[in-house]
Amino acid sequence: MHTHTRRILLTGAAATAAALVLAGCVDNSTPSSSGSSTSGANTITVSKDDTLAAELPASVKSAGQLTVGMDDTYAPNEYKDANGDPAGWEVDLTNAIGELLGVKIDYAIAKFDNIIPSIVGGKDDFGMSSFTDTTDREKQVDFVNYYQAGITWASAKGKTVDPDNACGLKVAVQSTTYEDTDEVPAKSKKCTDAGKAPIQVFRFDAQDQATNAVVLGQVDAMSADSPVTAYAIKTTGKLQKDGETFDVAPYGIPVAKNSPLTPVLQKALQKLVDDGTYGKILAKWGVSDGAVKTIELNLASKS
Repeated sequence: MHTHTRRILLTGAAATAAALVLAGCVDNSTPSSSGSSTSGANTITVSKDDTLAAELPASVKSAGQLTVGMDDTYAPNEYKDANGDPAGWEVDLTNAIGELLGVKIDYAIAKFDNIIPSIVGGKDDFGMSSFTDTTDREKQVDFVNYYQAGITWASAKGKTVDPDNACGLKVAVQSTTYEDTDEVPAKSKKCTDAGKAPIQVFRFDAQDQATNAVVLGQVDAMSADSPVTAYAIKTTGKLQKDGETFDVAPYGIPVAKNSPLTPVLQKALQKLVDDGTYGKILAKWGVSDGAVKTIELNLASKS
């Protein structure tokens, strides 16, 4: 259903506002360079599973680490903490995978649209960056599905916007996300097909920039993945949800096609679900709504 993740971003003066926005969650997580997912009072410890670790590809075993592609501009899923280190619930989840498999996690921070090419090219072992699993993307990579996210719109408090009737409005999105490539363009086409004004799409490189544009009144609304919009509403205190969450679809970890790593990641995530670690991480970040019970593969092509 989705061709890109659903995500949005900031620049210049926006960066200052972004820092204020992110300040609300800086204390939530302090991942260490060793890949620990412990943080503050919410200590989440994971023990190595020797059986699963033994199933890792030889190249990963010899390297002793997994290289993970990530665009750290999508709070609360993944972002930079006060020290500039990766933080967020997907970071905690990735660190837990590393601990379970007994390997170090090396985050390869990159622009979102460069991550899948890095996986296909063999530079990254997998990606963790709120990727919506789509049939289009499945032509390039396999997906290990671990979450369900929808799309949620938000506007400034007191300014009601109807996502289904936004003709002529200015809407912020993160570049190359599903909202940018599919969702908002489809809504705009409905407008023009009906003889109404198109939606004016404002594209940003990072989610916090898009959020900031709404806060500053530069645009009428923003469209982003449900956990991201919920977080923006909570941390800014200046936004409100518009309408209901829609287009619920699976997030997936992209891995090279037919990689021997894929079944290991699937088993590792399933163990984290079954032993409660996964649930604790989602609860810590307030994103339990999208939790799944079964870790599946390539759901987009199965739906």
